[in-house]
Amino acid sequence: MTRISTDILISGGGVAGLTAAALFGTEGYSVICVDPAPPVTEETAEGADLRSTAFLQPSLAVLKAAGLWDRLAPFATDLQVMRIVDAGGKIPSPRITRDFNATDVSDLPFGWNLPNWLLRREMVRRLEGLPNVDFRPGTATAAVLTRDTEALVDLSDGTKVSAQLLIGADGRNSPVRESLGIGVRTMRYGQKALAFAVTHPEPHGNVSTEIHRSGGPFTLVPLPDRDGRPCSAIVWMERGPEVLRLAALPEAEFNAEMTARSGAIYGPLRLETRRTVWPIISQVAHRMSGERTALIAEAAHVMPPIGAQGLNMSLADLRVLLDLCRAAPNRIGEEPMLDLYHRRRHPEVLARVTGIDILNRASMQSAQPLRDLRAAGVASLYALKPVRRTLMRLGMGARG
Repeated sequence: MTRISTDILISGGGVAGLTAAALFGTEGYSVICVDPAPPVTEETAEGADLRSTAFLQPSLAVLKAAGLWDRLAPFATDLQVMRIVDAGGKIPSPRITRDFNATDVSDLPFGWNLPNWLLRREMVRRLEGLPNVDFRPGTATAAVLTRDTEALVDLSDGTKVSAQLLIGADGRNSPVRESLGIGVRTMRYGQKALAFAVTHPEPHGNVSTEIHRSGGPFTLVPLPDRDGRPCSAIVWMERGPEVLRLAALPEAEFNAEMTARSGAIYGPLRLETRRTVWPIISQVAHRMSGERTALIAEAAHVMPPIGAQGLNMSLADLRVLLDLCRAAPNRIGEEPMLDLYHRRRHPEVLARVTGIDILNRASMQSAQPLRDLRAAGVASLYALKPVRRTLMRLGMGARG
């Protein structure tokens, strides 16, 4: 069979892979994007990703460059305040609440929140309008062979592709990464996360709230109203067996338990979607590039969903890749470019994964003295205005 040529082949059609396809397609490159599973683009469909993504300020430039922001903006909910609540006292009610307001550092909100299933829907529609992008859902990367001049990729539909640049966006168990022999360092916590959406009687006021007690944070992120009621996306992290117990509870019992865990800050919570369960790990690839290949997103780095860092780091990967491609558009995928990509991204990835790892372990603590120490730390950092502002800028993606 004749081998077809493309500038870029993207292995992985999740949110990061679809963004990459839109970004480089908009830039004028010929792109093939493949994923073994067709994207689920309806909230009620089986397999829908019921998590949400908070795009922080630095990600806005990538979404605009990809021609995506105008499609996404009508569905986005502003995140004006990041609220940290410690409920680690003897009873599970808020004892310390600290608000980090975007007005202290910016004229814009911290970010904008959207459901993941909706992101896939709008991103697929964007790709349909790009004639130089060939999106092949239901097609997997079957084999990878790289050499100095090209990446040779065999697809599960029988297509053979020659690409100048191969982008591995194919998840934490990345076949592309494994084909290149790039190892990973993995940290396990014995945690899982429940992701779902709820309604509540009190408005969220564009406040994203992380409530810390033990087992991991309970995070409420604003969504648009649902049937006239305020709505939030929730990620509830806990020890694995506890998450499985919660996932199996009858709905009325589950509503009562999650309302108690939230400290009832918005009143009684009512489940509005299915409950989905996700494993929690931290993982970093030893390298973010190989011959003719760049690793992005969870193929390169995985972390617990704290501080909205995960997908924003993936878009930071794409921002650096795009800058390097623009600097030498006729030399994409060559060794100097990919070495520079690794050097620019890997140290920052290591630092952020390490920081989130520390925060997650602190949030998991169940011993009362350690919970008290955590609460005192939050209060002390917040009290120092220069430190508070620095933490907000770092949280939004500024480099330290």
